[in-house]
Amino acid sequence: MAITPDKSSSSHIRDVAILLLSIGEEQAVKVFRKLEEHEIRDISREMSQLGHVSNDDVENAIKKFTSEVATGASLVGTWENTERMLRKFMDDERVSEFLEEMRGPAGKTMWEKLNNVNEETLAAYLQNEYPQTAALIVSKISPNHAANVLAVLPKEFAYEIIERMLVLDNVPREIVLNVEKTLKNEFMRNLSSKNKRNNHEMLADIFNSLDRGTESTFMEMLEHQNSNDAEMIRNFMFTFDDMTKIDAQGIQAILREADKEKLPIALKGANSDVKALFLENMSERAAKILQEDIEAMGPVRVKDVDEAQQSIITTAKELIDLGQIIIVDENSKEEFI
Repeated sequence: MAITPDKSSSSHIRDVAILLLSIGEEQAVKVFRKLEEHEIRDISREMSQLGHVSNDDVENAIKKFTSEVATGASLVGTWENTERMLRKFMDDERVSEFLEEMRGPAGKTMWEKLNNVNEETLAAYLQNEYPQTAALIVSKISPNHAANVLAVLPKEFAYEIIERMLVLDNVPREIVLNVEKTLKNEFMRNLSSKNKRNNHEMLADIFNSLDRGTESTFMEMLEHQNSNDAEMIRNFMFTFDDMTKIDAQGIQAILREADKEKLPIALKGANSDVKALFLENMSERAAKILQEDIEAMGPVRVKDVDEAQQSIITTAKELIDLGQIIIVDENSKEEFI
């Protein structure tokens, strides 16, 4: 099939969608089987959004592609008949993927979706790819987003990408499709699953904000009802004792950002390991002053200690979210954030 070259691409796709609806599902399926995947996607999206199509529109479309074809009543393009047609030559999983993508935010392509991915997240992914692949990906996203991604990459790797972008020309379509498929199956799906917070993590954040007495009460109740749930929530919680899982650079970052008035109160109620960790990462003079402040403080209410420690925890979690702190599980020796 061909259309006169002076017509726009969107008009072309609309005409094809109308034509395929007019010839019936059985014949349309035969045509679909001969099309490329991106063509099926574009036509299916247009077909699903046609709504009622007049006989005049049908006749005009047919005249552009074939000799006259008799038509009966007007046509209706909907999600339902589009899905039914696709299922005649695609397996259910592929149809679901097509419909999910078409019904997504404005039917965005994979490259458009990448523009909404945080530059640091995308940069971290690119560092595990070959420079040539990374160059192709960067060339497909918006210039502003590409600039932000290159800015956070290691300078040597960013320069390799720039060098390859200079000679990037006529990339075979098969390679582009393979990169798209990899991005969808590996990167975007993993990103989506990471962004989904489970209920235990959500409750852990809430418990972190409770005072010590209330948190203990709820945790004991959970332990009694379901010890597994309680343990999972506890694993997600970040307590003041967990400061020992932060390396020296991380503690120093917290010291720079934390409320200086809260720190002595927070350490007043901390265990000896946490207290020593903070003091060890300060200058000798600053550590001595802090130690004297703690000793001169006298008795402090548990409520005040909890509030001060929560303030330091909040600072630590903000730095973790920014990627400036890495927490190390001492048992597994694996890094997690």
